[in-house]
Amino acid sequence: MNTDELIDSIIILALFEDGRDITSEAIFSADTYMRGLIRTKAVGVLAGIDIAKKVFHKVSPQIQGDFYLADGSCTQPGDTVADIRGPVPAILKAERVVLNFMQRMSGIATATARYVAEVKDTSARIIDTRKTVPGHRVLDKLAVRIGGGYNHRMGLYDMALIKDNHIDAAGSIGKAVEKVRQAHPNLPIEVEARTLLDVEELLALEVDRIMLDNFAINEIEKAVRIVGGKIPLEASGGITLATVREVALTGVDYISVGEITHSVKALDISMTVKENA
Repeated sequence: MNTDELIDSIIILALFEDGRDITSEAIFSADTYMRGLIRTKAVGVLAGIDIAKKVFHKVSPQIQGDFYLADGSCTQPGDTVADIRGPVPAILKAERVVLNFMQRMSGIATATARYVAEVKDTSARIIDTRKTVPGHRVLDKLAVRIGGGYNHRMGLYDMALIKDNHIDAAGSIGKAVEKVRQAHPNLPIEVEARTLLDVEELLALEVDRIMLDNFAINEIEKAVRIVGGKIPLEASGGITLATVREVALTGVDYISVGEITHSVKALDISMTVKENA
């Protein structure tokens, strides 16, 4: 399934959850038209515009809209995002689904942009994790990109990430790396290091990336010196907005932040009826 098909299936499921809008159908006829304005109610980075358009069209091709802001736009309270016109039952059925997508995606983009701003004059890139809403990863990771961050891996298939449990079960770092290389010789390999000795071993093994998991700042600095730019380094574990700059200044290449997707605060966005269209 390609990305467009996956997004389409997510939208269909979201609309399926709501079922028929028996309230709107009871009050309004299908030929009653309305106009609604979508507005932001907080400072943030907007995301989910293309998804909103797809939802409206999926509910009814009769829904028309003028979108004044694009994904990645910085918003202020009261900014008008879109002017929507069409049949009342169709717009009201689509309303909550549209806002749910936009609010979460904008929240992720906003959180990501804050982290990106903290490291903007360093060489570090902010990347996401697999700590996403089940079934919505493609949207969560799209929102990260809109916020100026980078995606790590989409799933378990596009990069081998050898973590502590893999290493312990295999018996050693070397054995785990060897088995992955034998099975998937062309797949990039990242390995979690728990100590500086692990970093030295991984440097000799010439893996594609080393994850420094829960390393203290002084340990990260030592790892950067050991590697000397030969292998990209990723700092991970417990990194917050308050600490991310200090981590970035060590010289690591990537900083993974689970917070930007797993516990994000939705951006407040609403739709209000202005008048009959």
